[in-house]
Amino acid sequence: MTDTPETSRPAKSGLDAAAPQHDSASVSRPHMSVSEQVHAADLISRLKELQPQLRPAERRVADAVLEDIEFAVRASSAELARRARVSEPTVTRFSRAMGCEGVRDFKLKLGQSLIVGSMYFREPPRLPDAAKADLPFADLVFDHARAALDRAESQIDDNLIREAIDLIAAARRVIVLGVGGGSTAIAQDTQYRLFRYGINVTAYSDVYLMRMAASTLGNNDVVIAISATGRTQEILGAVQLAQDYHAKVVAITKPNSELARVADTAITIDVPESSNVLKPTASRYAFLVVVDLLATGCAYRLGADAQETLRRIKYNLLNFRHGEVLEPLGD
Repeated sequence: MTDTPETSRPAKSGLDAAAPQHDSASVSRPHMSVSEQVHAADLISRLKELQPQLRPAERRVADAVLEDIEFAVRASSAELARRARVSEPTVTRFSRAMGCEGVRDFKLKLGQSLIVGSMYFREPPRLPDAAKADLPFADLVFDHARAALDRAESQIDDNLIREAIDLIAAARRVIVLGVGGGSTAIAQDTQYRLFRYGINVTAYSDVYLMRMAASTLGNNDVVIAISATGRTQEILGAVQLAQDYHAKVVAITKPNSELARVADTAITIDVPESSNVLKPTASRYAFLVVVDLLATGCAYRLGADAQETLRRIKYNLLNFRHGEVLEPLGD
């Protein structure tokens, strides 16, 4: 029996013209604009939420979809019905129960939900048997951190580090840009590392403030732009504004990325991420060590001035509360 409501519907244009196609490596998603990606429903979350409320036959369709999402995206209505052991009209009713117009719309939204990649739908990775018994994940975390630092050390270009230090230490003003969880935290840490040496530095992660701050820069100012991918459009836009006003740009980013190409000085580190989605991102270790290199280099370049600023900070902290001289500065 054919799925009349779906097969009789005239073809649509744009995103609705066809379901996503499949190849041996992955399911390719239809091209979406930024606004379409923002408003695309997370159909998989909705499916899991509504699954217990479905009729038995529709629940079998939900089970079949969740068991193999990539198959569900590429399968025809008849193929999905056979996999779920239901009729084609049941597949249509199920699609509408999910808030979709029909099977084609359901498959489109399901494909959009796959935009993050199939690795997030697999069985969670298991810990190796040889891991420490008390903290079975400890070896995994330490090993990835060491590997990231080793890769950073092997890729660092000393001349580029010196070049960046020259720019930052001599700058009238420094702004640090980072968007997203990882880069925002590293940008904030960069501010903490540099201000204690007397460098006039502010970190920004808000997109509007980044553009506003970039608009105030001039010849003697420096932007430190941090992006693990090097293609974050908000960062690139602010960098372009800063360069329009003749500020210099130091990038900490991925090799051969768009940000690396436009920066005046690009310190690039390639740290491939693990497919283990439960483990924190390893590249941030590499980026943090680059920040420490720049901060330490600036401190030595500024010499006595940096040391006097540190003395003032420590003196006023110890006067504010009891502590020891060799405690971490700021703690």
